[in-house]
Amino acid sequence: MRTFDDLVAEAASVDVSGWSFDWLDGRATEERPPWGYSRLLATRLAEVSSALDIDTGGGEVVNGAPRLPGRTAVTEGWPPNVERARELLTPRGVEVVPLEQGAALPFSDASFELVSSRHPVRPNWIEIARVLVDDGTYLAQHVGPASAFELIEQFRGPLPRQRHDRDPQREAAAAESAGLRVVRLRTARCRMTFFDIGAIVYLLRKCVWWVPDFTVDGHRQALHRLDAHIRAHGQFVAHSTRTLIEARRVPR
Repeated sequence: MRTFDDLVAEAASVDVSGWSFDWLDGRATEERPPWGYSRLLATRLAEVSSALDIDTGGGEVVNGAPRLPGRTAVTEGWPPNVERARELLTPRGVEVVPLEQGAALPFSDASFELVSSRHPVRPNWIEIARVLVDDGTYLAQHVGPASAFELIEQFRGPLPRQRHDRDPQREAAAAESAGLRVVRLRTARCRMTFFDIGAIVYLLRKCVWWVPDFTVDGHRQALHRLDAHIRAHGQFVAHSTRTLIEARRVPR
C-alpha cells in the first residue's frame, strides 16, 4: 500500500463537486438498499408530466432516468453542485434552481405530480406538501439514524443524542402532520468498507456534514489511527442506514 502521506495528499486535492463517487472505485464499497432507488425514481419520472427533485446534488440521479417529464425542476444549495447540475440537466430541459437550505420552495401551490429527493439534508414537509398536486407523490431515499457513525465518531467522539436523529417513524409522523399520507416506509442497514485512508479523506471532504470542521491537519491523529487499522486488518468497516419513504398528498 502507498504511504499515508501520498494517499492523504491525493485525496485532499481531488475534485469533490457533484454527487458521483466514481473516484472511490477499488478504494471503498457500500452495499445498496434492496429497493433500488434510482430505478424506482426513473420508473416514476416516466409516468408523470411534472416533477421536482430536491437537494439534487450534481443532478446525477435525475440524469440517470431515460425519460424525464415535460416539466422537470431540481433544487440544490451548494454552488459547485449547482453548476454540475446545470451542465448535466440544462441540455435536457430541466430547470436548475439554486436554493439555500431552509428556504421556501420557489414554486406555486400544487405545481408537481412528483417530488423526489435522494438524501435530502432536512425535508421541509410543509413545503413538499404545498407544491404537490392532490394525490401527488413524494418518493425519497433518506439517510437513516446513526448512519456511518462508526466512522464519524472516530473524529467527533461519542454522539449519543445524534444517534436518535433521522428516525424514520418520526419522519413519517412529521410528513403526515403536514398533509401527506405515508404509504411505504422501509429501512436498510448497509455495509461500508474502506480499503485505504484516502477513501476516508475523500468522503469527509465530500460529505461535509459528517465532520463539519474536518481538515487533514486538524484531524491527523485520527487519520493515522484509522490508517494503522486498515493496514493491520485490510479494511475499516462502517454501516450506512437508509429509509425509503413514499407518501401521497391528501386532497385539500
